[in-house]
Amino acid sequence: MEAQELFKKVRKIEIKTRGLSKQIFSGEYHSVFKGRGMAFSEVREYQFGDDIRNIDWNVTARFNHPFVKIFEEERELTVMLLIDVSGSNLFGTQGQLKKEIITEIAATLSFSAIQNNDKVGVIFFSDKIEKFIPPKKGSSHILRIIRELIDFKAENTGTNIAEALRYLTNVIKKRATAFLISDFMADNFEKAVQIANHKHDLIAIRVTDKRETEMPNVGLVRMVDAETGKLMWVDTGSSAVRNRLLRYAQQKSKELDTLFSKLGVDMVKVYTGEDYVKPLMNMFRKREARS
Repeated sequence: MEAQELFKKVRKIEIKTRGLSKQIFSGEYHSVFKGRGMAFSEVREYQFGDDIRNIDWNVTARFNHPFVKIFEEERELTVMLLIDVSGSNLFGTQGQLKKEIITEIAATLSFSAIQNNDKVGVIFFSDKIEKFIPPKKGSSHILRIIRELIDFKAENTGTNIAEALRYLTNVIKKRATAFLISDFMADNFEKAVQIANHKHDLIAIRVTDKRETEMPNVGLVRMVDAETGKLMWVDTGSSAVRNRLLRYAQQKSKELDTLFSKLGVDMVKVYTGEDYVKPLMNMFRKREARS
């Protein structure tokens, strides 16, 4: 992509997503993701009602009466965006590719993070780790992320969610809020989700297209699998074919819902061509109600 065209696209995304973040998300983001860690601050003498688990036994022994540790919430967060850049995200039938809506969601979350004075990092993944951008603060860093989101070309086309989560767990040592943004057209990642969510605060954002579940009757259609490159002819005029596709999509959706619910991971479903603000806001509000 030429530099001038890229600059225009970056600017367009920046204006839209910065505005959305400022007007809508900043309040909910701040209250829901306001820091999960507790840092030691000081000690003071024990007072009636203090939690005895916070007694500092070394200081207590030295002064011969009880002292307790005082902790303060660590306000600064690290936000990690795990972005699926596999071939299946170059699909969209509602005037928008899945890749485009993933870019907007990631940019909106990034601007929300820097307004909260948090660091933001990105892991681009296909069936391998394509690129890692370490967490940093600041607007120039966010604009770099947006440029990469728009212009990034993955080397591979497959999807390996487990590999992306393993990389997150190994590379990011401090507890982070991690948004896993994907169409989840992959298998065998349950254990990796469980491990990553134990160490970090993991949130799944599933981006999908209605035509992946509802195939219209348009006769014989030649299709290509974006991840494998395999060509096939599909008879969409056959109700049996359409019903088989629908049942597969419903089963896959149910499995994902069950998996994330079982592991205690919040999941948001977003459709191409539709407003993604409302589902994200609903997720933020549910988390706030629980906290």
